[in-house]
Amino acid sequence: MALAELGEEEGDAAIVAEAEKEITLIAEKLRRLELESLLSGEADANDCFIEIHPGAGGTESQDWASMLLRMYMRWAEKTRFKVELVDELPGEEAGIKSATIKISGHNAYGWAKTESGVHRLVRISPFDSNARRHTSFASVWVYPVIDDTIKIDINEKDIQVDTMRSGGAGGQHVNKTESAVRFTHIPTGIVVKCQSSRSQHQNRAEAMQMLRARLYEQELRTREEKATALNATKTDNAWGHQIRSYVLHPYQMVKDLRTGEETSDTQGVLDGDLEAFMSASLAVRVKGKTESVEDLA
Repeated sequence: MALAELGEEEGDAAIVAEAEKEITLIAEKLRRLELESLLSGEADANDCFIEIHPGAGGTESQDWASMLLRMYMRWAEKTRFKVELVDELPGEEAGIKSATIKISGHNAYGWAKTESGVHRLVRISPFDSNARRHTSFASVWVYPVIDDTIKIDINEKDIQVDTMRSGGAGGQHVNKTESAVRFTHIPTGIVVKCQSSRSQHQNRAEAMQMLRARLYEQELRTREEKATALNATKTDNAWGHQIRSYVLHPYQMVKDLRTGEETSDTQGVLDGDLEAFMSASLAVRVKGKTESVEDLA
């Protein structure tokens, strides 16, 4: 403020502009710190996995899933988180049949956890020769990476292990051995797959970490659903609930159906500008938990 006042007194527009820029940056940092103070969940500070699966609709939905994969990778890069592609199964013509990424950084799970749910896209399909409008769906699942301090007991007899050759791009980077690993947890039906390493041993270790993380996230979700049983916003947190709509035609709009947050900057969102949506959803989520606790008291 003093620098801005000095610039105004001296009539120096450059100093005023610089001061205003610094004030904006400080305000943004304070706002983010205030939001991060809401990240008090037991796993919020952890790294996370994000799984993406297309809905029905073939190539169109698979392409939408690949757009979401790109969006989250761009978001991670913009937030200065480390991002790693753990598994990807390409579609026959375009897009992906499934993908899993690992995002590493302080509060990665706390920020990303609000993205779990169904994402809907409306656009003129580039795969339709008649240029008709299509609606596509894809599901996103976010779960935290957990360390050895969190006990998750898994009976090895409950795990079905399958090995296969890694998929992905051709050429010298395709693994010629069966290094990709898929674990199926028989009691819960949870399936995880890893092909990020050329070593089957490393992929097994990563797959086990993913399975432990999925089981832990399932427990967290069960607890949260119990805690919010009396709250009207319960369905906002339920897996399978449609959380956001992305309309590219006949108008441009991205709208979060839980919070009402919206923007016409669809390209910005698809390029990873997600903080406004995450912040709004996080605030509603924390408020909902507080109200639920008060109702249960």
